[in-house]
Amino acid sequence: MKTRIISLFFIGTLLSCSASENDALVTELVSNSDSVIVKNETPPLFCNESIKVGAENTINYFPQIKGKKIGVVANQSSMINDTHLVDSLKNTGFDLVRVFSPEHGFRGKADAGEKVKDEIDDKTGLQIVSLYGSNKKPNKDQLTGIEVLLFDLQDVGVRFYTYISTLHYVMEACAENGIELIVLDRPNPNGHYIDGPILDPAYKSFVGMHKVPVIHGMTIGEYGQMVNEEGWLSNNVRCKMSVVKCTGYDHTKHYKLPKSPSPNLPNMTSIYLYPSLCFFEGTIVSIGRGTESPFQIIGHPDYASDSTDYSFVPQPNIGAKNPKLNGRECHGLSFVDLALSDLQKNDQLDLSYLYAFYDNLNAGESFFLKNNFIDLLYGSNHLRKSMLQGESFEELRQTWSTGLQEFKILRKKYLLYQDFE
Repeated sequence: MKTRIISLFFIGTLLSCSASENDALVTELVSNSDSVIVKNETPPLFCNESIKVGAENTINYFPQIKGKKIGVVANQSSMINDTHLVDSLKNTGFDLVRVFSPEHGFRGKADAGEKVKDEIDDKTGLQIVSLYGSNKKPNKDQLTGIEVLLFDLQDVGVRFYTYISTLHYVMEACAENGIELIVLDRPNPNGHYIDGPILDPAYKSFVGMHKVPVIHGMTIGEYGQMVNEEGWLSNNVRCKMSVVKCTGYDHTKHYKLPKSPSPNLPNMTSIYLYPSLCFFEGTIVSIGRGTESPFQIIGHPDYASDSTDYSFVPQPNIGAKNPKLNGRECHGLSFVDLALSDLQKNDQLDLSYLYAFYDNLNAGESFFLKNNFIDLLYGSNHLRKSMLQGESFEELRQTWSTGLQEFKILRKKYLLYQDFE
């Protein structure tokens, strides 16, 4: 079956590690009145071989933690090559007291939004404290006996991806309890552009805590410095914080994540599409949770189109125990076969598919979930109101300009790596 796409998804300039890798572009475009089929034989460009993540640069933080009692914020992505950070520290003889885990848990198998219980790690015997559900911020008892806390989570550079919210609360707890925080930085796979609306503080939530755009273009270490220095922590507290930088990385380079950062972002296609497709989470449309291709397909039982025969059926699986539209055949679109080299050219948030499905389903306000979760994702009610009033995506995009320019100036103050601009 051919994958049909209702519009070309992305524009921009391909950023590469070496010019020689950008040779031999072969692109075939076959178009009709409804669709464009894209075949692109250019290989994606990743710079992993020249990049070392912060956790690998042990010479820059082992001396700081030697002889101290250590806590670690980590999950399945916290790897030093083929060894988990926690295992590496234990094997090296460091005194680990406790591990803290974010949304999805220490092993990264829990559903989005699922409450994760505290547990004991079978391999190390360490206590694992969940920082999700009702306990998003470590309390004094949970930090007892810890002198320094290491934070090592692979972020994806999107405001509503909750690892930056976990970082906020960890920073706050460290500041309040006099604990040093060391952030082991990792590349941002979406760190090559900035776009989207700025959060309205009236819509602050765990999926959006700060006045930043949807795609902020910062590593988690850069982002943490901004939160700390801008006084965004509660009561304007400051955390004693340092960042162990990546080496060989900058914001012009693409990095392929060695491990999935969460169960519904299984590959780079989903990670590149996530910023734009996540808005469907606030609607009646499925983004493929409960399939093998989450955040790579979209559909609904009532979607009607002469230009696509793609369909899927969500079923319970790891990371989606009760997916939206469970057991129902959904008709829609697949981006599974979209070339990664095309996705790497992206420099814009694209809500055109959201608008297209809204028009196609003709459900009016019922298109949006009753809890108005889409408002929290967008950072205000402007998207929902705009769509209900019949305004175009282009009209909505124009409202982002001033906020984006102000954020770009702020962001520059905290960059640790060469920028893409």
